[in-house]
Amino acid sequence: MNAVKSYAAKSADKPLEPYQLDRREPGDHDIEIKILYCGVCHSDIHTARNEWGGTMYPVVPGHEIVGKVTRTGSKVSKFKVGDTVGVGCFVDSCGHCRNCAEDNEQYCENGHSQTYNSLLQDKKTITYGGYSSHIVVTEKFVLSVSDKLPLEKVAPLLCAGITTYSPLKHWNVKKGDKLAVVGLGGLGHMAVKIAASMGAEVTVLSRSKSKEKDAQELGAHHFELTTDKENMKRLGNSFDFIIDTVSAEHDYNEYLALLRTNGVMVLLGVPPTPSDVAAFHLIGGRRSLVGSLVGGIKETQEMLDYCAEHNITSDVEMINIDQINEAYERTLAGDVHYRFVIDMASLN
Repeated sequence: MNAVKSYAAKSADKPLEPYQLDRREPGDHDIEIKILYCGVCHSDIHTARNEWGGTMYPVVPGHEIVGKVTRTGSKVSKFKVGDTVGVGCFVDSCGHCRNCAEDNEQYCENGHSQTYNSLLQDKKTITYGGYSSHIVVTEKFVLSVSDKLPLEKVAPLLCAGITTYSPLKHWNVKKGDKLAVVGLGGLGHMAVKIAASMGAEVTVLSRSKSKEKDAQELGAHHFELTTDKENMKRLGNSFDFIIDTVSAEHDYNEYLALLRTNGVMVLLGVPPTPSDVAAFHLIGGRRSLVGSLVGGIKETQEMLDYCAEHNITSDVEMINIDQINEAYERTLAGDVHYRFVIDMASLN
């Protein structure tokens, strides 16, 4: 076992603090990675504070990881020491169910192993994430990262990037489609960038007029206030797709009414309580209300390559690891444009 430095939450009501973590020695198919950068996802906060339940303390969050390969197992073939690599939201799956066979490991029927606060496929070893100096991951779940882009800005692509890319690809968003993005945060700003790059006509729907300039700079073609009821009425039957990134409570029905016939509203955010949906909003326009998780490993690599080709990265604010608790509070207050990324060199 290798002792590495990390930051962990030891209970739901205490700040994250330094923690010594034991990583396994790399096996035949494993890769050891020195972590350079790790993004701060809202999921990290939910988990650290046990807001979704099931947190196994101490928990070391972080699933937007970019680093360098430091050691490889004897049977590793895709990577070598010194390669720039990434690790996203999960680090293993059963490998034999229907979804795994179709490169949809994120929907593994036997339960994939998330990067932190999860169990490896032995169903007993707890996983610990990227708020640490090193991580050891099975080769199949390690991704190749281009050095063309600033690596600190690439890190959030491993969650925010693939979470938005996957539904855009699955529902075949294309040039000329009218697409709205609800919420201009970590997920929303990536949805705007990627959808615009695919040729969609992008509208940002927001409660805050102050976000209009940012929306335009990110590539949105239009900006509409959702607090204006007459404005929302005018937008009825306007969009082919709506990407909803909001994790706070809000009324799905007012957005479903904005979809054209056969329109699709994709839920990416996870509000804390169930939401009521009026059946007529679906039946009346043959509309679809759907959800989407991250992509599988193959699709995540495709997304990274696409972003490198199209020069797409996340807008980030760099922090040191000892600023993580302040970063959590600022994230909750919406005071970040649009993703905090930890410079893991500050851990040493």
